[in-house]
Amino acid sequence: MDTGLLVLRLVAGLLIAGHGVQKVSFRLGGNGLAGGTEEFRHDGFRGGRLTALAAGAGQIGAGLFLAAGLLTPAAAMTAMGVMTVAGTVKWHNGLWVQNDGYEYPMVLVVVSAALALTGPGRWSADHALGLTPWPLWICLAAIVIGPASGLLTRAVLHRPPAPGKGTAHVQAAD
Repeated sequence: MDTGLLVLRLVAGLLIAGHGVQKVSFRLGGNGLAGGTEEFRHDGFRGGRLTALAAGAGQIGAGLFLAAGLLTPAAAMTAMGVMTVAGTVKWHNGLWVQNDGYEYPMVLVVVSAALALTGPGRWSADHALGLTPWPLWICLAAIVIGPASGLLTRAVLHRPPAPGKGTAHVQAAD
């Protein structure tokens, strides 16, 4: 079981971190911070550069902490939050990823929730530091707060399109 949790943490965590790297740099096929900022503007979010930086930092931090198995409930909560936002952006395209749907963000939310519930396993920083097992209430709180924070972020930062315009025409201030 510990080997399976290690593989799951490494793959999911590094993929989430990679998404963040793409938002703020030219690495891993990213378009730099300007490209990340434009992506958020295109998707109708306020905040521009700050929004891209916060999302990128959240994904990088959450992903690396998940991969290491460090502060797993908090890392999972953050990962669920940022990937819930990603899912809301893709919601109108339906489930399947080949249609630019929310399938992939949903999988990362569910994997993060599962890691919060199971714990990171024996081969983790949490175990090495004597932090496991995490109390169930902390794990459940992370599973609720993560997606709720993503939905709240979407509600606060999303700017509806102007009448007669699509979200691609929305310009947000930095």
